Amino acid sequence: MIRLEDRQVMVSHIEQAHTAGARLRPACELAGINVRTLQRWKVGDGLVRGDRRPETIHETPAHALSDAERAQILEVANAPRFSAVPPARIVPMLADDGVYLASESSFHRILRAAGQSGHRGRAKAPQASRPPTTHVAAAPNAVWCWDMTFLPTVVAGTWFYLYLILDLYSRKVVGWEVHDSDGAEHAAHLVRRTALSEGIHTATDKPVLHGDNGATLKATTVLAMLHWLGIKPSYSRPRVSDDNAYAEALFRTAKYRPEFPAQGFDSLDAARAWAAGFVHWYNVEHRHSGIRYVSPAQRHAGEDQAILAARHDVYISAREANPRRWSGSTRNWMPVGAVTLNPERDSIINAALALQDKPKLVV
Repeated sequence: MIRLEDRQVMVSHIEQAHTAGARLRPACELAGINVRTLQRWKVGDGLVRGDRRPETIHETPAHALSDAERAQILEVANAPRFSAVPPARIVPMLADDGVYLASESSFHRILRAAGQSGHRGRAKAPQASRPPTTHVAAAPNAVWCWDMTFLPTVVAGTWFYLYLILDLYSRKVVGWEVHDSDGAEHAAHLVRRTALSEGIHTATDKPVLHGDNGATLKATTVLAMLHWLGIKPSYSRPRVSDDNAYAEALFRTAKYRPEFPAQGFDSLDAARAWAAGFVHWYNVEHRHSGIRYVSPAQRHAGEDQAILAARHDVYISAREANPRRWSGSTRNWMPVGAVTLNPERDSIINAALALQDKPKLVV
């Protein structure tokens, strides 16, 4: 908008130039307006009262959320169940309960108006990460990612060691252990126990196990165990710290949970108890954004298709009940297909999916 004083000065300069012989259209374009705007200002009261758009009264749309609905959304978002959960997960979780209050964007607007638009819980702004090594997982137990992270203790300089194995396709934690020392024998035991629990010894196709270049994960003891189990090892590229992004993201999720003891663990039993609780939450209760907000356990068991279909029906019913609140189609609740580790070469991905008789990715 142009202030009234600026309008008057601008029109005065244009008229002086036009009187001196300049053409009106180029003079207006040089001033940043068109001839039609100049005519509208001179015919009406645009040079007397200025821009009247700020005085316009906008009526509230009939399909807008009521004050009671907005208060209900704010109450639900601050309930103990959702106090540390972002709107992107609140809405699908409510849909699984057969409840639809509003869209994610409406939740964000209401929380922002209430001064609660920051990251919920202990999370910080996400950081960009480079892609990991190329692998394709079109089913559970096709590609595993594993790593080890340090858990702080109340004694400075003393650590516990958390080992985790993550299924790339379902994001389920299929194996974990916590120890008071970092040793290859712990990693080898974890791989063996996880393979037995997932039935890898009877499977025709063995998984690929991707990890970093740490000495523990590349030790002879671990390689011998992998060879005996028929599991193919895979390692990050040299000098690439974030080439195992899925495992690193899992550790970040673990350490930014509200119940994570920032001051450190008192004992090994306390660390193991926390790890057991976290793994149960992550596998069973956590709605993962990378798999359409179903839990990893549901996707690992093949239950995600039925859940997403029911969630789609809830959205359809919500749109039919209030069609004016929907500007287009409902949210995409189609199950996620194959998952790739470092999708930098589409030809490799398509070739891998063709071998597994899966549809090719659309590029």
